[in-house]
Amino acid sequence: MTGRKLKNLLYEQVARIGKAASSPKRLELIEVLSQGEKSVEQLAAATDISVKLASAHLKELKSARLAEARREGKNMVYRLVDVQVAEMWVMLRRLAEERLLELQAAMKEMVSHPQELAPMGGKELLAQAKRGDVIVIDVRPETEYQTAHLPHARSIPLAELKTRLGEIPKGKPVVAYCRGPFCMMAIEAVGLLAKKGIKAARLEDGVAEWRARGLPLANDL
Repeated sequence: MTGRKLKNLLYEQVARIGKAASSPKRLELIEVLSQGEKSVEQLAAATDISVKLASAHLKELKSARLAEARREGKNMVYRLVDVQVAEMWVMLRRLAEERLLELQAAMKEMVSHPQELAPMGGKELLAQAKRGDVIVIDVRPETEYQTAHLPHARSIPLAELKTRLGEIPKGKPVVAYCRGPFCMMAIEAVGLLAKKGIKAARLEDGVAEWRARGLPLANDL
């Protein structure tokens, strides 16, 4: 093989990753899989597509060695092959946020509740949560919380938040998080809490973003 053919082959192989990540739905699937392994049916529901289309996208991710699958009874369960895939998604999204005006404009539409607390950084949040000055709630499904979650966070899935408000200590501000900046669950949670007179803030970071910043998760402590 000539030097040029070998060089072409090298770039072609790297381009397989770019091709796999070129679909908006495949990026969303990577984001959801960053929360932990899920069945095809769960992934289809989370990304609002058919099971057939989800399976096709997942096969592309598997072909590029970004995801892997195992059979569990009649179901196929997928997971990311490595935490580096989640980190790739975080870095790609951050680059897009910095460079694309259209994305910046779209993100401004994710307006926080006007009465919410000012957002805080990771280390500051860790310190306040450890002292009990703020209550951190994870509004993702319980299974995602069990896979990995932020230190001192409590699991109160969005679907259960209305009926579990009594678990939040009175007079304590709340910080809610979900799957990352594009996730709407924490925004909905903050809005619900504000209507109940509870001061709340959304943490944009999810588990993948938190880890990418070099901050510890609960199982790291």
